[in-house]
Amino acid sequence: MKCLLIASESAEMLFYWTDLEFQQNIQEQYGASQEEGHGFPAFEDSISTLFAPIIISFSTMVTEADSYTSFTTENNHIYVLHQFDECLYIAVNGDGEEKEEDLRRKIYVMNKMIEVLFGMVTLSGNLLRKELRAQDTEQRLRLWKHLQSLLETYSHLRENDQSFLVEAVERLIHPTLCEQCIEFLERRLVQQINSSVERGGEEVLHAFILVHTKLLAFYSSRNASILSTSDLLALIIMAQNMYPSNVDVDDPSPEVQSGDSLSNSTDKPSPTDKDSKKPVRGSTPVFEFVDPDIQMAEDSLSTLEVCPPDPATPHKVFLEVSQKDGLYPMMPHSMYCLPLWPGITLVLLTKFPHSGVAMSVYTFWEAFAKLEKRLNEGQGGSTRGQPMHEVRSKLDKFLKTLALNGIQSSQLQNVWTEFKNRAFSRGGPGFSRDLIPWCKHMKTQLCGIYRQCFLFDSGPDDTPRRLSPGLQERAQTMVQEKLMDWKDFLLVKSKRNITMVSYPLSDFPGLVHFICVDRSSGQMIAPSLSITERTTSELGKGPVAQYIKNKMWSLVSTTRHYLQKGYSTLTLRDGDFYFCYFLWFENETGFKLEAKDIPIMPKDSAPIGVLGHNYYRKLLRYYSKNHPGETVKCYELLTVHLGVIPTEIILQHCRQLASKLWEPSRNPLL
Repeated sequence: MKCLLIASESAEMLFYWTDLEFQQNIQEQYGASQEEGHGFPAFEDSISTLFAPIIISFSTMVTEADSYTSFTTENNHIYVLHQFDECLYIAVNGDGEEKEEDLRRKIYVMNKMIEVLFGMVTLSGNLLRKELRAQDTEQRLRLWKHLQSLLETYSHLRENDQSFLVEAVERLIHPTLCEQCIEFLERRLVQQINSSVERGGEEVLHAFILVHTKLLAFYSSRNASILSTSDLLALIIMAQNMYPSNVDVDDPSPEVQSGDSLSNSTDKPSPTDKDSKKPVRGSTPVFEFVDPDIQMAEDSLSTLEVCPPDPATPHKVFLEVSQKDGLYPMMPHSMYCLPLWPGITLVLLTKFPHSGVAMSVYTFWEAFAKLEKRLNEGQGGSTRGQPMHEVRSKLDKFLKTLALNGIQSSQLQNVWTEFKNRAFSRGGPGFSRDLIPWCKHMKTQLCGIYRQCFLFDSGPDDTPRRLSPGLQERAQTMVQEKLMDWKDFLLVKSKRNITMVSYPLSDFPGLVHFICVDRSSGQMIAPSLSITERTTSELGKGPVAQYIKNKMWSLVSTTRHYLQKGYSTLTLRDGDFYFCYFLWFENETGFKLEAKDIPIMPKDSAPIGVLGHNYYRKLLRYYSKNHPGETVKCYELLTVHLGVIPTEIILQHCRQLASKLWEPSRNPLL
């Protein structure tokens, strides 16, 4: 029994998702109370009625600086609340399957996906409301279905994929093939696309190949920024949402999947299969009312038939860009997701024409945000206002550039003129608290320019901004020809990427499972834990395999709980097994750095991870302060041993395992 919703401060519903059990509960609660002669109320109205008191209560207490972040009802339903700017997120669980931390993580991930889809528009509550709750009903329901599908895709990956459990990228370990694919992406694919006249003014910055959720090869052009782990994980969610992995359907014949054939053929191509059938995205209805007499209102999501998107139409995504002069979050890109075969996908990320406008908009937005903060803190005055004189000249030039490119900026011009009259004129109030509302107006107008340039279908000059369908098809064919002899092998390899056979009992007696994460590069290594009808881990399909999987998920949750309290090492015995967790730092030569106390986080702080909130980036910055001039790296290791192994032997194994894990391949994939 689960629910997640987004509402405005006035209790207006901006988005909601529920599972079938929560939906039926609402149906029983409000369907029984309807008056005779009246139809069943729209499901959205019922949700609004249910949550309105909570939303109003939360908003009132925030105003009085006495807010709360979670509560549990008498029937043990857990509610977690978090406000991002003017939008309130509420996550609910009533079946005991999710804890408070899980709900908070789901909220942060949902916010991350909305940032990826809408960029800087999320920095303006008013503009975001227009996007999430469009006046056109069909457009709004189509967007809500898309967001619901993304949330369900994430939840599925979080429950079944180790890379999303620890929020790190897993790469396929095959050095020869990886090197060949990276070279192919660089010298043939990207070069050919970027030199084509059919690229519509776009430039490929990143190209990568996914096998299910694992990374086969990743290439970035020389003038591209580093793609953050958080953004890459979000893109993998989107790719999986477009072309979901169906292991039992995607995988080749069982004969190809045997463990012996895999371990003996790591450097040989798989048998060729000429079938190049493209995957078709399935659609699972979110709402299914069991009572046929119930008539939903026109804005019930189940009344809308959503057509599959045109594969040739790119997705607009807004990603972090790192430049010499600073970090620019939510910069516009186009994402092309080209299916090669079921389970194998080529993803291209291209640079938007006029993307320099986005950087300028963010620079100005940040200047007004900082000024607003200083004024709120009572730090106004002429000395503090001095940097705004530089912003003044640059913004005047920027407005002229917008006019030359045909971008409507009259509202921004009017607000900016009023701001200048108040801040810079001799008779004006100067840089005082009276400017705070005008800082807010400026930020909103800047976000409006951003929305006009990058969220609408046409660009400033109304020219097509996409790779032509023919160019996309040729790119797709090129990669298919390159990987044709490898595709069956890759599908098997994705399920048996790392095997415990590679870590023999003679070296690590009693070792059952492990996960190792390089938090500096955002990569992880772990043996397979896939348990399906046709693909199993080395632990088999029985209760032992499922037990170890469940314990690993529980162990990760436990380690985050203690990490939040400042503990970097954890050992615990659970029945016949012994679990260990270690977090440590090294310099670039591999020398382990001296341990340092880890900051203790409040209980209701952002969840520890990468996708929704990059905890490890902040941790690395915190630790690097004591090591100026050094490149500091952060690692995590989780292990499961048989409980009969002596503790001192287990700790020795952990040290040996940590030093060995990154030896098989040093390919710079990220």
